[in-house]
Amino acid sequence: MSTPDAPTKTISDFESTLNRADAAVASFEQDDRTFIHVLRNFLRRNPTMIPALVLLISIAAFSIVAPRFFGIGALSTVLKQVTVTGFVALAQTLIILTAGIDLSVGAILVVSSLVMGNLAIGGTPVLIAVAIGIATGGVMGLANGLLVARVKLPPFIVTLGTLSVFTSLKLWYSQSESIRNADIVDKSPGLLWFGQGYNIAGASISYGGITLILLAGLLWYVLNHTAWGRHVHAVGDDPDAAMLSGIHVDRTLISVYAVAGLICGFAAWIAIGRVGSVSPIAFETVNLGSITAVVIGGTSLFGGRGSIVGSVLGAFIVGVFNTGLSLAGVDDYWQMFAAGCLVIIAVALDQWLRRASQ
Repeated sequence: MSTPDAPTKTISDFESTLNRADAAVASFEQDDRTFIHVLRNFLRRNPTMIPALVLLISIAAFSIVAPRFFGIGALSTVLKQVTVTGFVALAQTLIILTAGIDLSVGAILVVSSLVMGNLAIGGTPVLIAVAIGIATGGVMGLANGLLVARVKLPPFIVTLGTLSVFTSLKLWYSQSESIRNADIVDKSPGLLWFGQGYNIAGASISYGGITLILLAGLLWYVLNHTAWGRHVHAVGDDPDAAMLSGIHVDRTLISVYAVAGLICGFAAWIAIGRVGSVSPIAFETVNLGSITAVVIGGTSLFGGRGSIVGSVLGAFIVGVFNTGLSLAGVDDYWQMFAAGCLVIIAVALDQWLRRASQ
């Protein structure tokens, strides 16, 4: 009688062992999915963590490859180099938060700088010339916003078209002539104020760099602690739901593009101080640079999620890579290669983080 029971008991034990093993594997997979899910949600809620870590790792890595890089002088140089791009990235962040994009920000900056420069050189008081230049940037941004919000055209197509329009205007207005540094110094030195600064322990800090940090702080507060900032996030996340909740979507979009234009107009004053002259063909790559900084900084191209601080960190990352690779003796085309890889990785990471809510 015991003989037939033995195989039955053996099979039962084997099945029990398999069940326990399957349960252990399922539990491990569930824990793994839970960990990945928690990590993804954490990064989604804290978008500045990724660019902050990338910036620290980049500084550490380039300090090893090029020991001269880890110096106050080199780091202050990075700050000066990214100041203009940082300002434009702040404007671009506002627009991308609404799921849009602005390809004309560089042209707006240059047109505003030409207006400032020509008026100031022609005898207009500096502050009035600057105010008119900033207002010019606001009007151009307002035009973009009206076309996007009222005419219902895609932001990419609108700003691609206005990029050509504004580029033609700057060449016509300037007659393709630059304003020399000597003329600015002689007739309107106030235009160069943001290029000045002071030295601290061997670091040269410009007023433009300080203003970039202050403006970033102001925009961070506005986006996170005001009704307008909540409306901007809501419109970018889901415009239909925002409209149903009582938000004036068109009005918000128009205001975002207008504010972005004003920031670019103000950045024109910063750019004059940084470069020391005004040229109609200057800052031709600032469009790509601003988008790169915003994407690397963690702002989603699909709108609704992003960080002002992250965009500033993204601009610093681009500056660190360019300066570090230059000090390491790497050719310019490899610097462009590195920037392109950063953008691709940042977009792929954004796609991965978007699945956190799915």
